Amino acid sequence: MKSFFKMAFASMVGVLFSFFAILLILILVVIAVASQADEDVEVKANSVLHIPLDYPIVERGHDDPFSKLDINAFGRSKSVGLNDILAAIRRAKTDDNIKGIYLDLSSLQAGYATVEEIRNELLDFKKSKKFILAYSEVYTKNTYYLASAADKVYLNPEGIVEFTGFSSQLMFFKGSLEKLGIEPQIIKVGTYKSAVEPFILDRMSEPNRQQVTSFLGSLYDHYLSSIATARKIQKDSLFAMADQLKVRSPKDAVAFKLVDALRYKDEVLDELKSRSGIEKDEEVKSVTLTDYIKNDTGEEGDFSTRIAVVYASGEITGGEGNDETIGSEKISKAIRKARMDDKVKALVLRVNSPGGSALASDVIWREVVLTKKVKPVVVSMGDLAASGGYYISCAADSIFAQPNTITGSIGVFGIIPNMQNFFNDKLGITFDGVKTGTHADLGTVTRPLTPEEKLIIQNEVNRIYDSFTKRVAEGRKKTQQYVNEIGQGRVWSGSEALKIGLVDKLGNIDDAVRSAAKMAKITDYRIVSYPVQKDGLSALFDKSEDKLRVYFAKKELGEQYEYYEKLKATINLKGIQARMPFDISLK
Repeated sequence: MKSFFKMAFASMVGVLFSFFAILLILILVVIAVASQADEDVEVKANSVLHIPLDYPIVERGHDDPFSKLDINAFGRSKSVGLNDILAAIRRAKTDDNIKGIYLDLSSLQAGYATVEEIRNELLDFKKSKKFILAYSEVYTKNTYYLASAADKVYLNPEGIVEFTGFSSQLMFFKGSLEKLGIEPQIIKVGTYKSAVEPFILDRMSEPNRQQVTSFLGSLYDHYLSSIATARKIQKDSLFAMADQLKVRSPKDAVAFKLVDALRYKDEVLDELKSRSGIEKDEEVKSVTLTDYIKNDTGEEGDFSTRIAVVYASGEITGGEGNDETIGSEKISKAIRKARMDDKVKALVLRVNSPGGSALASDVIWREVVLTKKVKPVVVSMGDLAASGGYYISCAADSIFAQPNTITGSIGVFGIIPNMQNFFNDKLGITFDGVKTGTHADLGTVTRPLTPEEKLIIQNEVNRIYDSFTKRVAEGRKKTQQYVNEIGQGRVWSGSEALKIGLVDKLGNIDDAVRSAAKMAKITDYRIVSYPVQKDGLSALFDKSEDKLRVYFAKKELGEQYEYYEKLKATINLKGIQARMPFDISLK
């Protein structure tokens, strides 16, 4: 009994110690944040804006001061908002203390349309006659694309430039599922709706190969054209360089004019000093992007006249969602709030989504339709606005996309796995039960669908596809037959989408905002963002258990966390889906 009380007391002391340790950490974090919250960063004369971009780029930066810290212990890693990056570059253009920009590139955690927006802002910055220097040890395809906007592109003497063209590779699970005795029961509409192909084929279907070849070629053509213009190299020459793998060494990169010279970092720093008017024996006066963002005074303009920007980023799900998904309830509330606010004269819906739940997409679509009746609605597409992402966009007055946006994928599908043989033959598990009706267990994975049940579900998928194409036809002022012809689940690049009428103009989010202002006939306005973000402490402690779980999973799995996340999302899929047939990561 005595040893029991000793153990109980020791356990209690341990719990109390852990509690106070966590409390102390929280207090220190709050103090650190509070000390930085209102602290402006001094930008000295002859400074260089240092842009490393070695952290994830999200659509919108967090307003709370915690986003400026790397609070991994609480599930939030450092990130920067695309909106903040663009605003910082735009402000640096007219800041007399900023002499130029230093692009210190290693990796970019962003899609090509996001990189496109940053690159275009850098090209506009150059109109100020200020310099931009880019340096890297390894230029990946997207980091080189960004660097090509610079006045000078430097490479480490032992570095690498990946200039090999684009490729797309899909993984197929048919053979694995057959070995496991799992039958994927597919119900879909759309010749090109290839989301189901990995489960029933061992290679790409011809329609899928056709669409991937088409949009990949469109993306690559824009990539080469943009680099050709910036570097003053013929596009055909760039194509030959990649096709024949001519750039195999750092010296090749210089010889073919992809980079201007080979430099070590100390040599680049010396040039930065020279260009900014600093003596060689002094330190470069620089301010990092994240520090420069802290000095942002916010939007100017008439606060009583507003344009609302609603950010819809991630997979589309029902309910509230979170920072990485589009919850239909949360986004609908945001759109509704902007619609009901008389000070808001127009709405810009920023969409970056591969799609998701067809039902949740329709819920958001309805709010866009209602808003369009009372004030202008303009959509700005990011890296992705496909399937359900296009569904929620199609009712807008006008749609903007980047040339390398991935959009379209107008189609729907459902998958119900029949795992009866897997359970019976592989695991020795059998099932038995009682039901009150013929279809009471419809959707179970423990038996195959009957022909009647397949027909019931197929008819429902057909109905949703009919509604989807009807929504697009009404929103885009096309016939439903035409939408069906360009639909069928086919994926398009932004450039292709412009030609077939799925989008109205190529441009960035600022172009969309200016267009919305013009439609609303306003010139002096302030931009307000929705959904409203939580303040620092609320954001830190909101669903902290989930954030801790994600943090430890990321720490354990590293780069493989992405695949774990996709698998978990697939397992949690519910209802008929209107989503991209695959995740695109260009190599």
